[in-house]
Amino acid sequence: MSATTPLPVTLTGRHVRVEPLSPDHLDDLFAAGGGDDEVWRWQGGPTPHTPDELGEKLTNLLAAARRGEYVPFAVIHLASGKAVGWTTYMDIDVAHERLEIGSTWYGRSHWRSAVNTETKLLLLGHAFEELGMGRVQLKTDHLNVRSQDAIARLGARREGVLRRHRRRHDGTWRDTVYFSLLVDEWPEVKVRLAARL
Repeated sequence: MSATTPLPVTLTGRHVRVEPLSPDHLDDLFAAGGGDDEVWRWQGGPTPHTPDELGEKLTNLLAAARRGEYVPFAVIHLASGKAVGWTTYMDIDVAHERLEIGSTWYGRSHWRSAVNTETKLLLLGHAFEELGMGRVQLKTDHLNVRSQDAIARLGARREGVLRRHRRRHDGTWRDTVYFSLLVDEWPEVKVRLAARL
């Protein structure tokens, strides 16, 4: 099966639903993580301290989606019915059967919960089983140990570090740690993630 371009889609699990991101999610998203410096520390820009500031980030992401750079999703916590973060498919290369899951954040009250595990389970499953991708990558700042640990817990393999890869919004340089999962690894990873839920 050859890979196909990801499109906005709704995927539902037991704990979360991922659905196409829209301005309608803004109030929930600001309540979940607006003004929290720790949530936004690694997101590549200043913390949004007002709904308008978060709205600008959301608008910019949706504009990039219209250019085909991202497929953004709101992450809905089913028990509350509220959007608690967002995530995207990005760096999409259908010819080479690969994409990245990234630009992900969740409100701090949902860290180390089923939210990230099931969101990744849904997005990875869709990428490998429906879109025909052969590789999904994830990456993070080398100083973001919490994110590296979370990615490793998913079963992704650490591939290496790109040194002085990207300038942070404060002007310092970040090294970027790359991880990946391949389609041949997915069945085992899927079982492990489902068991964690």
